Amino acid sequence: MSVFVRFLAWLLAAAVTFATLGPPGLRPHSDLGQDGEHALAFILLGLAFGLAYPRRRLLTTAIAVVLIGVLEMMQFWAPGRHARLEDFLVDGGTACLGFALATAADWVMTRVRASSTVTGEGPAE
Repeated sequence: MSVFVRFLAWLLAAAVTFATLGPPGLRPHSDLGQDGEHALAFILLGLAFGLAYPRRRLLTTAIAVVLIGVLEMMQFWAPGRHARLEDFLVDGGTACLGFALATAADWVMTRVRASSTVTGEGPAE
């Protein structure tokens, strides 16, 4: 499962990179607006990487925020694209929210497992 989650996280990172630096006409559009689209993409990215690398989540979060800044700055050299501080703040903030959701999901799953172990409701053998 861990390999699948890591593959999914990196695939999502590649898709977000293409959507950020690729031709504007090929970027997916929705009714969420630009900030909503950014928020959705980066919350999913943070969640995916948070679940993929749980043992180094804080380091992964810091690296993600730095790379989101680099990705935003790379738009200066991408034709038809523009770098904006607002985009970086939305992207970085929602990625952190995604990492926080991954942490919460791990915490809940740990509680559920501990509870089922104590009550003897663990997996059938």
